[in-house]
Amino acid sequence: MPAQPELPTQDTPGSAATGTPAPETSVDATASGTVGAAGTGRPARQWGLDALRVVAVCGVVAIHVVGLVLGHDDLRHTLTWWTAAAIDLGVTWVVPVFVMISGALTLAPRAHAAGPAAFYRKRFVRIIPALVAWHLVYLVGVRVLWRGEELSLNLLARNLMDARVFTALYFLWLIAGLYLVAPVLAAFLKDGGRRRAMILAGVALAFTMVTFVASGAAAMIGAPRPIHLGALTMWWPYVGYFVAGWALHRVVLGRRGLVVAGVLAVLLMAEAVWQWGVRPEHPWLQALLPVGYLGTTVAVAAVCVFLLAVGVGARVTPPPRVGRILVRLSDASFGVFLMHLLVLEVLRQTVPGVAEARSLVLMVGAYLVIVLVSFAASLGAARVPYLRTIV
Repeated sequence: MPAQPELPTQDTPGSAATGTPAPETSVDATASGTVGAAGTGRPARQWGLDALRVVAVCGVVAIHVVGLVLGHDDLRHTLTWWTAAAIDLGVTWVVPVFVMISGALTLAPRAHAAGPAAFYRKRFVRIIPALVAWHLVYLVGVRVLWRGEELSLNLLARNLMDARVFTALYFLWLIAGLYLVAPVLAAFLKDGGRRRAMILAGVALAFTMVTFVASGAAAMIGAPRPIHLGALTMWWPYVGYFVAGWALHRVVLGRRGLVVAGVLAVLLMAEAVWQWGVRPEHPWLQALLPVGYLGTTVAVAAVCVFLLAVGVGARVTPPPRVGRILVRLSDASFGVFLMHLLVLEVLRQTVPGVAEARSLVLMVGAYLVIVLVSFAASLGAARVPYLRTIV
C-alpha cells in the first residue's frame, strides 16, 4: 500500500515562500470556503483538506500495520481476519485521495505563475532530497545493516527500476512523475474552467480503469497481459486523480449531497471488504471490478470522501488555536509517511507478537504507538536544520 509523499502546503496570508502558514495567522473563511483574509486576494485555507490529509496518513499506517494480519490464510473468515480486512480495505481510498490533494494544490495557476523552471525548482528541491535520503535509510539502514540482507548489484538495479526498494517508497516516484507533467496539465486547464478539468479527469480515470480491467480479463482467459509500472512510469495511472483534485477542490455539496456521498463511500468500501473476503471463490469479480487504488469501486469512494472533506471543511472554521494545530499535523503527515515504516520495523524486531501479526489487539496497539511516535518524530524533525529538508 502506498502512502503519502510530499504534498504542497496551502498558502495562507503571512506564509513564507514555502507556503507554510505563520503560527499567529488566521484566516476568515465563508461557508463556501472561497474567500480569503480581507485584502489578500488569496483563497481561504481549505481546512477540510488539512483534516483529510491527517486522517489519510493515519489510514496509511493502519494498512501497513493492521493489514499484516491478512497475510495469514489460516485466519481467513475469522472475526479477527474480517475486522482486519474492514480496517485495511476500508481505507483503501487514502492513496487516491493523497494524489487528489496534491493535484488540488499543485495545479493551481499561482503555482505556475513564474513558469515551469520556477515550479520544478520549488517542487524538486523538496522531493528529491527526501527521495534519496529515505531510499538510503531503508535500503542501507534497514535492509542491509539491520536485516542483514545481501543485495546483488543486479537485484538492487531491479529494485530501483521497479520502485520496490521498500514498502510504499514507490509513491515518491509517483509524485515526482506527476510534478514533471504538472506544468503541461496546468497550461491546458488554465483557460478551460472546471468543466475542462472534469472532462479530462473523467477521461483519464476511465482510461485507467478500462486498461486495468482489460489486463485482468486477459489473465482470466489465459492470455495474460500484465501492466508493469516502474519508477519512471508509476505516475501515469494517477493523472486522473491528480486532475480530479483540482476539478473538485472547490465543489461544495449541499447537505443532501454530503449525506449521499458519505453513504455511497461507506457502501462501496463495505463491498470492497466483502469482495476481498470472497476473492478466491469469485476471481472474475476481482478481474472485472478490482479492489485496489486503480479500481472503479475505490475511485468512486475516493471522490466521495474528497467531496465530503471539501464540503464539511467549507462549513466549519476551526478556532485559531485548533487551526494552528491542524496545520502542523497536516504538514507533519509527510514525515509520518516516511518514518512510520521505520518505527514499525523497530517493533517487529523487538516485539515477537508484532512480527507474527496474528493478534488484532496487539496490532491495533502497535498501530497507535506507531502513529503517536511518527507524528512526534516528524514534528520534532521539522525543527531541526537539514532534517526538516527531508521531512
